[in-house]
Amino acid sequence: MSGQTRVSILGATGSVGESALSVIASGGPDAPEFQVVALTANTNVEALAAAAIATRAEVAVIADESRYGVLKSLLAGTGIEAAAGQEAVSASASRPADVVVAGIVGIAGLPPTLQAVRQGARVALANKESMVCAGPLLRAEATRSGAIFLPIDSEHNAIFQVLDRPARVEKLILTSSGGPFRSASLAEMAAVTPERAVAHPNFAMGAKISIDSATMMNKGLELIEAAYLFDTPVERIEVLIHPQQIIHSLVAYDDGSVLAQLGLPDMRTPISYALAWPDRMPLPGMERLDLAKIGRLDFAPPDTDRFPALRLARTAVSAGGGGPIVLNGANEIAVAAFLQRRIGFLTIAQVAGEVLDEFLGGASAACVPASFDDVYETDRWARRRTIEKLRLAA
Repeated sequence: MSGQTRVSILGATGSVGESALSVIASGGPDAPEFQVVALTANTNVEALAAAAIATRAEVAVIADESRYGVLKSLLAGTGIEAAAGQEAVSASASRPADVVVAGIVGIAGLPPTLQAVRQGARVALANKESMVCAGPLLRAEATRSGAIFLPIDSEHNAIFQVLDRPARVEKLILTSSGGPFRSASLAEMAAVTPERAVAHPNFAMGAKISIDSATMMNKGLELIEAAYLFDTPVERIEVLIHPQQIIHSLVAYDDGSVLAQLGLPDMRTPISYALAWPDRMPLPGMERLDLAKIGRLDFAPPDTDRFPALRLARTAVSAGGGGPIVLNGANEIAVAAFLQRRIGFLTIAQVAGEVLDEFLGGASAACVPASFDDVYETDRWARRRTIEKLRLAA
């Protein structure tokens, strides 16, 4: 790779953003040279300002407008531009950049991700909700602009690395650690607290993603994302429980070959691959995979009775139309309610399934969203309906 690579990071203070900043700072004589264009954060203004100063970013944007004064003060005299608000976050994604890391969690990440696609950037996609809710629309926009999606969820990045003959693929296999409750009974899961649910066995992640991992909704959303991202029917996508998380995903070809990408569970590897693509870059100092030390790799099919989120995801994407949007929106509201201790752990998937069933039984279920406004409207319906159901159940 020659010359500077201009990079923007949406969600710079989250787990993905922090890992991306770590990769950029790793340096070394054989590493690419990065110029940070824009960094954004939701509310963590102190961490945002520190990252902007450390990377000499061109602009730092805080989504919470009430924190603008603090951000401006922290950046005074640095020459770094300060901005605030959701529109400013989206505008920052429009600034010319070679790579935009889309690391904002939830559907809130869709507007800036769309702007990154429209400017024709390489989009290092961690915001799976964008693809889940608007995959066909985003792919159409990318075709027009020349944007390229480089997935940085470890599972999709693994597929991307070994998907060299798409026409010869028989199936894609996503792996999952199974989360912290893979061996727990339904009775045990009914008593789970938010503190226990956010304790992922392999990755350090934000609260929402950790809860999604514990319910396996995260894997359900990844299944939908894979269907859109790799243009593969959901019937040809499997999920396999693999507690060690050494094999991140597999691609089975029609000659009997199964190719897999292996590595320790560290987000810096897929992020570095996306930032340096089509090359690779060294990550000095990071622990290397030692299979002899690990000794064994275990696999098992998922239990969709204890983890119905996987079944809901297949139902949503198979139905087409707005099903995935509804499932995602209902899940976001339900997860927030669980974190606020207003509902139990098992109720998350239960209420998301009830809202999805109601939507799929309605007249608009088969309507394919024709615009991003349609996506947002369907998402608003799902959230309103979930809130109503939770209020009635309280």
